[in-house]
Amino acid sequence: MPYRADLPATLPFWLSILTVPLAWAGGANGGFWIWMLPICTWGLFTVLDFVTGLYEGNADPETPEPQLFWYRAVTLIWFPLQFITQFGLIWWVTHSDRLSTGEAWGLFFGVGVISGTIGINYSHELMHQKNRGERWLGDLLLASVLYSHFRSEHLRVHHLYVGTPRDPVTALYNEGFHRFFPRVLLGCLRSAFRAEAALLARKSLPWWNRANPFWRYWTLQAGMVALAIGLGGWMGLGLFLFQAFVAVWQLELVNYIEHYGLTRKHLGDGKYEHVKPRHSWNAAQQASNWLLINLQRHSDHHYKPDRRFPVLQTYDTDEAPLLPYGYPLMTMAAMVPPLWRRVMNPRVRAWRRQYYPEIEDWGPYKAGTNPLPR
Repeated sequence: MPYRADLPATLPFWLSILTVPLAWAGGANGGFWIWMLPICTWGLFTVLDFVTGLYEGNADPETPEPQLFWYRAVTLIWFPLQFITQFGLIWWVTHSDRLSTGEAWGLFFGVGVISGTIGINYSHELMHQKNRGERWLGDLLLASVLYSHFRSEHLRVHHLYVGTPRDPVTALYNEGFHRFFPRVLLGCLRSAFRAEAALLARKSLPWWNRANPFWRYWTLQAGMVALAIGLGGWMGLGLFLFQAFVAVWQLELVNYIEHYGLTRKHLGDGKYEHVKPRHSWNAAQQASNWLLINLQRHSDHHYKPDRRFPVLQTYDTDEAPLLPYGYPLMTMAAMVPPLWRRVMNPRVRAWRRQYYPEIEDWGPYKAGTNPLPR
């Protein structure tokens, strides 16, 4: 069925906007209010998932673009809202005595939660679109958390090599998040730069050619850092860097759970099977899909990367694996590796038996030692 075109039908996906006044309430009041952002994004939406249950309906993927306007609009207005919140609060905190030092850092922990959970997620939606203005908004959102290279890594590495040893953000079986996180921070930057340099080399251009998007990334990021210093001095810079770190941590928590332990079959000589729905973990919890604009329909995103979020499709369990809970609760579980392994490792082993009963030796897959894809 096509999605309705009116604003009321889209309002559940606009719930993220409510985090902005919560951020300002924290800046104005301090105390308990500074913790409302993580409480709402993690706790409230986990509770709402249990209340609202699962939603597995599919919109018509051929729904015309005009009918998706109010869905797209929330991703288009988020950057100015986040930008004003990030830098407005930097100025406020460093020019008033309303908050203690501890409260200021607590507040910007919450700012990082929304700039990662919402901001980077929206940039992910925008970077996949053909519209140049949307891609620029995605770049601005990533620059505001100093993670601009995520665009190159995601488009030129992850989507091509997910489930293979060449993809840094495919978490290995039994790899705890606290090992994954430092590995992926370096691996993503390195693989993104190499991918862009290789693309230029195929055009007989050096990596320092102005066509390399890293020049744009560095310029935008330098502008964000300069603005933070100009508004709040060294304290402002510290708060800005802290929220950026928290945002990236939130992103990589999601990356960790999306493909944990899922691998593409090696066909020999560095050749791998094509990406299939089975190579992503999905979740059908309705409320967290509102917050994350259907990111949990991840298998379909890998099938049609430029498909807009309202028309992403769900899959039956015989085609794609399902997580037991939505991403907010699963990311919290990922922070406790023994709990994570207890929940997820049996599911990975069941996934292997279901989809690849012919594979007898999983050692190279678990260790990530299969040949790099050609």
